[in-house]
Amino acid sequence: MNLFSPLTLRQLTLKNRIVVSPMQQYSAKNGIPGNWHLVHLGGRAVGGAGLIMTECTAVSPEGLATLSDVGIWNDEQKDAWKNIVDFVHEQDAKIGMQLWHSGGKGSLKHPNEKMKPLTKEEGGWTVKSSSPTEMNGVIPEELTVDEIQELKVKFVEASHRAVEAGFDTIELHAGHGYLFHQFYSAVINKRNDEYGGSLQNRIRFLVETVGEVRRSIPDGMPLLVRISAVDYLQTSDAWTLDDSIILAKILRENGVDLITASGGGFANVSKDRVFPNYQVPFSSTIRQQTGIATGAVGMITEAVQANDIIVNDEADLIFIAREHLRDPYFALHSAKELELKVEIPWQYKRAF
Repeated sequence: MNLFSPLTLRQLTLKNRIVVSPMQQYSAKNGIPGNWHLVHLGGRAVGGAGLIMTECTAVSPEGLATLSDVGIWNDEQKDAWKNIVDFVHEQDAKIGMQLWHSGGKGSLKHPNEKMKPLTKEEGGWTVKSSSPTEMNGVIPEELTVDEIQELKVKFVEASHRAVEAGFDTIELHAGHGYLFHQFYSAVINKRNDEYGGSLQNRIRFLVETVGEVRRSIPDGMPLLVRISAVDYLQTSDAWTLDDSIILAKILRENGVDLITASGGGFANVSKDRVFPNYQVPFSSTIRQQTGIATGAVGMITEAVQANDIIVNDEADLIFIAREHLRDPYFALHSAKELELKVEIPWQYKRAF
């Protein structure tokens, strides 16, 4: 088994273990992906990756972080995504949609404007979270139980549209300080009802949504979840790897097929803790302790490095982000470096 071994999850078979990790492009209008997204995602499919993941895609307008993010809450967005899906499939690659709600980390300006809070005049909205806990200088409103139920419906509706658009898999983004993470981490969640307090209560929103989405998509379609395995905070209420192991077992029981193990979201990680493979132990430990398939992330930039993670059974998939921005053909270049034969687009064979 190596980086270019196929992987089957339910009825989906990936030609290799290389995934284009979700990366925000801040280039949409009205949540609609455009030519930039077609070229960005399609180029990486031409480049040989087995699975192409969309950037985190909002299930409702209030789920956006910025007004330049993509969404899938209406059919116009769905139809635009279908064009991208069709092109990726033409390149013999698979494509997944990462569904997401930013929660209290929403209503922000474009990164070129330093992601400061939007005013109402600029199109801003009232952000809501598990609790009125300050994030990025903003105190969100607390979601009511009825609003939580409505959000679960939004995720199901978005899942239906993703299936209709032809996506091969769906990933729920439950990390990086966004809404699901704002519920399961006690750093943010200070509720006193059935969605707060104990770990079982704090993970309830995610677990219930997973169940609803799992029942609403085809049995043969894998369901993935990205989590922050740790909060990177030295506080008694911080989420820990032990908590993630408990969560992973429950998610597996509820039909999740793979967990992408990332970290952080509420604070900047100190630079001395960021180095090649720095988050791989999360995927490895969760995989070993729970038996669920995992995806590894965290400064994975080289072919041998990525291959060793697979060979050493530390993860089942390698999610590569920034290196794919630098090199859209990372997979083809990796195969050459590892001296492995892969199918090359006929248009490009003269270069290889």
